[in-house]
Formats: sequence, structure tokens, C-alpha cells
Amino acid sequence: MKLTVASALLAIVGSASAFSAAPSASGSGSALRSTPTATETYTFTKSEEIFAEAKELMPGGVSSPVRAFKSVGGNPVVFDKVKGAYAWDVDGNKYIDYVGTWGPAILGHADDDVLDAVKATMDKVFIWTKPRRIAGTSFGAPCPLENVLAKAVIDAVPSVEMVRFTNSGTEACMGMIRLCRAYTGREKVIKFEGCYHGHADAFLVQAGSGVATLGLPDSPGVPGSATKATLCAEYNNLDSVKALFDENKDEIAAVILEPVVGNSGFIKPDKEFLQGIRDLCTDNGAVCVFDEVMTGFRVSYGGAQGYFGVTPDVTTMGKVIGGGLPVGAYGGKKEIMEMVAPAGPMYQAGTLSGNPLAMTAGIETMKKLSQDGVYEELERKSKKLVDGIVATAEKHGLPISGDYAGGMFGWYFVEGPVKNFAKAATSDAELFGKWHRAMLERGVYLAPSLYEAGFMSLAHTDEDIERTIEIADEVMSQL
Repeated sequence: MKLTVASALLAIVGSASAFSAAPSASGSGSALRSTPTATETYTFTKSEEIFAEAKELMPGGVSSPVRAFKSVGGNPVVFDKVKGAYAWDVDGNKYIDYVGTWGPAILGHADDDVLDAVKATMDKVFIWTKPRRIAGTSFGAPCPLENVLAKAVIDAVPSVEMVRFTNSGTEACMGMIRLCRAYTGREKVIKFEGCYHGHADAFLVQAGSGVATLGLPDSPGVPGSATKATLCAEYNNLDSVKALFDENKDEIAAVILEPVVGNSGFIKPDKEFLQGIRDLCTDNGAVCVFDEVMTGFRVSYGGAQGYFGVTPDVTTMGKVIGGGLPVGAYGGKKEIMEMVAPAGPMYQAGTLSGNPLAMTAGIETMKKLSQDGVYEELERKSKKLVDGIVATAEKHGLPISGDYAGGMFGWYFVEGPVKNFAKAATSDAELFGKWHRAMLERGVYLAPSLYEAGFMSLAHTDEDIERTIEIADEVMSQL
């Protein structure tokens, strides 16, 4: 049955009419519910109706697989509004949100200064203190805002001397690997089990994120020829990387890794492991690539490379640097980046790359993140949450391990430490699913997969964290 334009509009108007009062940062709104009391749980009637229709319109009812809640059971909630540390669904239920649109919302959702700057960009924008006239949403031509964000990225990230903007993290990683192959004249790339670098064919080998969530070793439709040059090593195991270099002398173009793994849950590296990768790449003429799409400006202002003090040759970025709008970027040593067209022969392009809206949101976000004490505060909050959840689980006799870095964290229902994907995969998936649903029904929105990290924002309060731990205590007493 085809959905008519009229019926679609009626559905949208009908949904919006119930939420005419826009939420403030504190979550006020005439039709918006507060987090339920200990004896209450949410209902999801409208979410279920909308998702049932969505499954007839989109594969699985979603635009990205993890959103379908396949690994945690039950139907997903359908969001209507977000603000600060909170999200509201179409039934009016309010959540403390630790997904943060999968990482970008480090300031909190819909930050007023970012929104004001984006609105101004569509008419008149102020670049730092110098007013310029920029009307429109995208030019397909050079824009002065690109220079401003590029300078901010270069100043912040140790490895970056030049940068190219893209529209997503996947695009950034695709361009980066092509660049590494062009620069070295080699084809083979080493990645790590459970690390996710976007959905390009060459990376869908023992990948993390939604691929791990669905239990897929790789994806149908990816030809063998696309992955035969992709070699996999074990995270936090330097000997496995040395073996691949030994077996493929002078053939490795690059080693790419998440310096903190956020796509297998949350796995922190041993610093010696990161430095070892750096040294092996140098010794073997390979390019060292940190995929900081998730960790960039999330664990520190200089990314994971700043946090751990290990500098790669090149870096991919996304999420936070777009301030909530679609963006990606890759950058590194000038010598390598000058291979990118039109400066060099390695071709990569994008219709909306460097568009003024994403650049503006990124600039405004970076201005706030560059202030003193930001990352210390994020890490303090992450520590408080992780320590509280771990202590609560231990109180109820549940196996658990957890860790954090800056505004990023995670835990597993298994005794730690968790150092690689194989160990992460032993986490109790059934227990996690029960925990996730019970927390959701009580107003805490966590990533619907044990293979995804959590995200803290500057908007989360100590009261939000304490309430989360209180709800976890109630839930864990019943698991």
C-alpha cells in the first residue's frame, strides 16, 4: 500500500500536535513527561505504530541497522525532540541520553550557541570577530569557513598539518586508505578485529559496530577482491602485527586502528601498544593511521593521540567536528596530504564537502571545547558514571567491567579487563539486552548494542548521573 503525501503530512502534523511545547534545556514542556518514578515504567504505543509503518517503507524500518534494537530485543523508540542531555520520544517519554547521536553531541543536544550560529550562516555569519555575508546552505565552491575550521583542527591535532573535509567518517576513511596506497605504492592494509572504519568494502572484515551487533563476520555483496588486501590483527597484541609485517615484507601500505575502540563497546589501548604500532610503521615504511572519527575531540582536544601522547602520520575525523551536522575529515603530514587532488594525483571529491552549515556548527563547537577544564570535567563525569554502575553491579553480584577516557565510556557484563574483541564477545548479551530494556523503560537511553560505546556531554549534570545509578540499582536488583 503506497503512502500518499497527504497521509504522510497528516501523520507528521498529528505527531507534532501532541508536542507543541518545545522542550527547554531543563526538559520543560506541557506534553512532555518526566523520568518515571521507581514504580513506573514507560509505554511506547506511538513508537510501535510508527516503527511498524517504517518497516514497510525502509529495510528493517531504519536508516542504520543498530537503531532497530535487534540485539537487545523489543521495538526501538522513535524520537521527537532532543535538548541538552535529554531526548523525548513520540509518546512524550523523557530520557537521560548517553548515545548523543552516536558521539557528536558533546556539548549536549541542540546547543543554543551552535543553533544560533547555524541559523546566522544562512543569512549573515560572524567568523570569530569579523563579519562576512554568507547566504545559503551550500555553495559547491570554496567557502571562508573551511579555512577557519581547518585552522582549528590543525592547531588542535598533533598529526595534522593539512586537512580535507568530507561528508562522513566513512568517506574520510575511504579517502585516507586510498591516499596511503597512493603515497606508498603498496596495497595491503592492516586493521584490527572489532575495529570499525565505516561501511566501505575494504573495511568490512571482522568489523565492529553494527556488523558485530548483527553477528556478521563480514557483509554479503563485498567481493573477495575488495578485501584480499585487508589483513586483520588482534587489538592490544603487538606480536600479531609484527607477524603480519614479517609475512608481508614491503607490502603493507598502512596500519589503521581506533586508538580507543568504541565500536566493540569500549576498549582502551595499552600505551605501549599504540607506541609499538607507531614504531612498526616507521620501521617498515607504512603509514600509521589513527581513525579518530569517534575519539577526535571526544577524549581530549587533541584526540586520543593527544590523550596518550602517540602521534600517527595521518588521522581521520568526524562526528564532533561537525557539531551535529554531517561531516568527516582526514588530515596529516603535509608531505602525504599533498598527494590529494588537485594538489596531487590521488582523487577524492564530494558535492557537499565543506558546506557552510557543517563548518559553522564545527567552528562553534570547537570554540567551546577549546576552553580550559572542558575535558577534565567530561572525564570526571564519565568516571562517576562508570564507577557508580560497576559498584552497583558488584553489589548485586553481577559480572561487570568498565572504563572511560574523556567523554567516552563503556562496560561489559563480564569480568575484566577487556583488551580485545574476542574478550568483548564473551560479555553476556542476554543480560545486556534485559538491562538495556529495563533502563530504557525507566528513562535512561543507552546504546542498543553491547558493541557500542557510551558518550558523556557537558550538558549532563551530576544529578543526571546519580539518577542513572539509582535506576541501575533498581534494575540490577531484578536481573
